[in-house]
Amino acid sequence: MQNIVLIRGCGDVGSAVACVLFRAGYAVFIHDSAQPTATRRGMAFADAVFEGSVEMEGIQGIRMDDPAMISASLRTRDIIPVTSQDLTSLLEKLKPDILVDARMRKHDQPETQIALASFTIGLGPNFTAGKTVHAAVETGWNEELGKVIWQGTTRPLEGEPQTIGGHARDRYVYAPVGGIFRTALRIGDEVTAGQEIARIGDAVLSAPIDGMLRGLTHDGVPVKIKTKVIEVDPRGREAPITGIAKRPGKIAAGVLEALNERHRR
Repeated sequence: MQNIVLIRGCGDVGSAVACVLFRAGYAVFIHDSAQPTATRRGMAFADAVFEGSVEMEGIQGIRMDDPAMISASLRTRDIIPVTSQDLTSLLEKLKPDILVDARMRKHDQPETQIALASFTIGLGPNFTAGKTVHAAVETGWNEELGKVIWQGTTRPLEGEPQTIGGHARDRYVYAPVGGIFRTALRIGDEVTAGQEIARIGDAVLSAPIDGMLRGLTHDGVPVKIKTKVIEVDPRGREAPITGIAKRPGKIAAGVLEALNERHRR
């Protein structure tokens, strides 16, 4: 069995990459923590971790904890396994040909992963192509979004989020403290500015603007201070809350380009 791809991260970017590569014929599985903090869960396979299964872009993601079951699924290539099992064990037992780090940990220095698979790709800031990974893909909202880097370091974290309806960073809410994130609301709920959305301990998290909940960390997940936990889209009912968004789609196209170019080199 060839072209097994391990994607680290079940958020909207990792899930977009999973969908694009799955459709391109790769056998894909996703790894993340047992309680991922992903917010855009309507655009991701993250809820498979909590609910057991989820569908995105007509592709089913199913949580699997048994490496033998994951291996069997990769052979049939009918769904995308999502797992939280020990990464080292998965690498040893499943031996993926390709690893894509799509965790989007913008403020952290990623570990060197170039030896974890025959071909490794890092998405976002702080990756060095040819040293920490074989190739990297730019993920910032700029003219280089989706560009493949074959030598050198990706651009540092820069700029503000994309402006939508006159709102940029003020669309988001970040955890003011660490603790257990609690909410009774769901992706797609309409909210008004000042409305209570969630709590972390005694801290109340309110909607910053009127709109629709596009991003919301799953109820009961432990979060660290400053973790992005809520996103309100000012477009309301017109807001896209499912499927592959523009930015993740361009990043995923960059990953596929890197894989295609790899075979030509």
